[in-house]
Amino acid sequence: MIDIEEQLLIIQKGVDEILPLDELKSKLMLNKPLNIKAGFDPTAPDLHLGHTVLLTKMRQLQDLGHNITFLIGDFTGLIGDPTAKNVTRPILTKAQIEENAKTYAQQVYKILDPDKTKIDFNSKWLVELGSIGMLQLAASQTVARMLERDDFNKRFKENKSISIHEFMYPLLQGYDSVAMNCDIELGGSDQKFNLLMGRELQKYYGKNQQVILTMPLLEGTDGINKMSKSLNNYIGINDRPNDMFGKIMSISDTLMWKYYDLLSLKSTSEINILKKNVSNGLNPRDVKVMLGTELVTRYYGISEANDALNDFEIKFKHHGFPEDLELIEVSIEEDLILIATLLKLVNLVSSSSEANRLIDQGGVKINGTKI
Repeated sequence: MIDIEEQLLIIQKGVDEILPLDELKSKLMLNKPLNIKAGFDPTAPDLHLGHTVLLTKMRQLQDLGHNITFLIGDFTGLIGDPTAKNVTRPILTKAQIEENAKTYAQQVYKILDPDKTKIDFNSKWLVELGSIGMLQLAASQTVARMLERDDFNKRFKENKSISIHEFMYPLLQGYDSVAMNCDIELGGSDQKFNLLMGRELQKYYGKNQQVILTMPLLEGTDGINKMSKSLNNYIGINDRPNDMFGKIMSISDTLMWKYYDLLSLKSTSEINILKKNVSNGLNPRDVKVMLGTELVTRYYGISEANDALNDFEIKFKHHGFPEDLELIEVSIEEDLILIATLLKLVNLVSSSSEANRLIDQGGVKINGTKI
């Protein structure tokens, strides 16, 4: 195993919180592979770079010699995670969950080592728990404890409905850690309540308690909102190489560093060198090219990444036009239209704020003239 201090540097890169840190150090001092998991409910067929924040951290832990389980929440997905939701989520069918789960299993190997990764499904133990086990699980916590969750508390105060089955979600996710004898669980910063529930339930069932490791939420291409398909600000890991590279190049220079911290496999020291080089005059665009090349290479290979870079250079640096350029015709009733509105209308950006940012950065031209 790698030296503990070196492991801590790698583990802490980009992390929001490690709770409790002293317990993590104690676990690492055992000098044996730890059982680490992150759960994903297959509520949509495709993953985007926001999902891969956890996967990238899992890959780093995997390279440190720890045991990684990618847990597909085929049972919890039937409920739907109520985190950050102000209304009850619709319940997905078992067929929808199974179909989405198939695509997840295929996509994660673009980041995780297939020879060292275990894929599991929480229906394996949650179905076996049965009705009596479910009642015992529910008895472990109080309604008052559940209402400590920000989203539940907010809905309760606003007289918005909270279905009983939603209270079961954090309990079921927590029981995953019990069943798996988990040492570390990863999740987004918005999952903190659920992750801590895993610690509480492990104690309730007489198990060693896990350490929780939360990762920041990744903003999408608009630079404002959490990456989401519903907001159309996402970069899908199944996007075409050219599209993926172009979207990465569209993010702001400031947001680029967060993408480096959360998505790149470069070390903290390597990223700090890049930051220093930029402060000494290196064009941030060149550093962003390195990021785009790294990520496209990860998902498609170096040849495709080079082709995507060449395509980008033709379009934006040399002002050329690729052969596959799409022609878009737009009909408008007004004599005048805002450039930001036009960019959004033809789906070149996901929001007016993103369009305005691109305009401010000089990234929009008409007939070769910067707007």
